[in-house]
Amino acid sequence: MSTREGSATALLVVDVQNDVMGQAWEAEAVVDRIGALVDRARSEGVPVVWVQHDDEGMPVGSDGWQIVDALVPAGGERLVRKQHGDSFEGTDLEDVLDGLEVGRLVVAGAESDACIRSTIHGAFTRGYDTVLVGDAHTSGDKTEWGAPSPDAVAAHTNLYWRFQSAPGKTASVADAEEVVLHG
Repeated sequence: MSTREGSATALLVVDVQNDVMGQAWEAEAVVDRIGALVDRARSEGVPVVWVQHDDEGMPVGSDGWQIVDALVPAGGERLVRKQHGDSFEGTDLEDVLDGLEVGRLVVAGAESDACIRSTIHGAFTRGYDTVLVGDAHTSGDKTEWGAPSPDAVAAHTNLYWRFQSAPGKTASVADAEEVVLHG
C-alpha cells in the first residue's frame, strides 16, 4: 500500500546508544524486545538498518555514542549516522532504503518524544508504511521541563500513531511479539 516503489520491509533501530539508553524508562526491557526483533528480522531475511546519533554531547567514537552492548549490528547491516531528530534529515537513510527496495518500515528505539516521533513522521511523509513497535521505544524523564512521564509519553505516542492516516500509506502500532515483519 506504500506510495514508495519498494515492497520490502526493513527494521529501523534508532539511537539505542549508551548515553541515550542510560537513563531511559524500562531501558533493559526495551533493549531485550529490540534484540528479539533484530534476531527475528535476521532469521526472516528482513534487513536491519541502524541509526546512530552524534552531536557535541555525544561525539563519534565516545563511549556514550556507542550502541548498547546488548545490540550488535551484524556485518553487512547498514549504519546511518544522524545529527537531527528525524533520521532522514541530512542522512543517506532514504537512499539506503531505496537500495533495499523498502516501502514499509518497522521502527523501534529512542527517544519516543524526539527522534522516534520525528523519524516515524519523516518516514510517513516520505511515503513509507510505518509501523511503530509500541513496546520497543523509550525516553528519559523530562518531567522537570514540563513533559509528561516517560510511560505517558510512550502511551501517547502509541495512541496518536494508531490514528495517523494519509492516502496510499498506513501507520500502525504493534507490540514486538505481534509485529509482522513481512508486510
